[in-house]
Amino acid sequence: MSDAAQPLDGMNALVLGGGGEGIGRAISRAYAAAGAAVAVADVEQERARDAVHELTASGARAVPLVGDVRSQQDVDGFVAHTTAELGSLDVLVTVVGGGQVSFVPSVRLHEMSEDDWDLVHEMNLRYVARAARAAIRTFLTQGKAGSIVSVGSVTGVMAAPMQAAYGAAKAGLASLAKTVAAEYARDGIRMNVVACGAIATQAAGSVQDAGGTPEIPMGRLGVPADAAAAAVCLASPLSSYVTGQSLVVDGGVTVRGPFPD
Repeated sequence: MSDAAQPLDGMNALVLGGGGEGIGRAISRAYAAAGAAVAVADVEQERARDAVHELTASGARAVPLVGDVRSQQDVDGFVAHTTAELGSLDVLVTVVGGGQVSFVPSVRLHEMSEDDWDLVHEMNLRYVARAARAAIRTFLTQGKAGSIVSVGSVTGVMAAPMQAAYGAAKAGLASLAKTVAAEYARDGIRMNVVACGAIATQAAGSVQDAGGTPEIPMGRLGVPADAAAAAVCLASPLSSYVTGQSLVVDGGVTVRGPFPD
């Protein structure tokens, strides 16, 4: 760790889904490198411990937490243990979602089952509201500013053919961020979304075209570090006047339009 001032110096962050290889682990790494102490929450104990071992080896302060974001008790426990272990909570990051859970099945709306619709919304929207409530209560009790950063998707701002449930959930996430921003701005609480385009991760590999990226103006898939950098910025004082926004990280896909290069 560098002795130079970092954008998240002195902050304590809870990263839900921070142990999984991909965006979650990248955000845990980026937050630690930016000076934050990190509570890494994951449904798999080994992933949480591996992530924490990596962070502490780099000189960061980190603790592992294990549980399921579908459980209110577990989510409340994540927040309580973070404050107990690190002393306070400054940033909540929600990463769980996306990947195989979100993209299965790939069907048109009339073919989607009620159970699949509910699962996608549970793993991409409902748990975020659950976690946000727990974090906001803690922010208010602490009496100091707090920030929520949620990993979303460009499908929240554009059509999601064959993925109606996923797109609707991510659009709901963007709306949730706006509402939290409006309700809690005067309490010093911010919420923003990192709206990711195609990010090259192991979990999303089955739905991403590895044969070329002609639809992406930048000519490449994103990498987890691209999303992580945006998540650091939105949590830091550099974004202290930014709330309720979706920062699109997509290589230019959503602004390309139908015109030829």
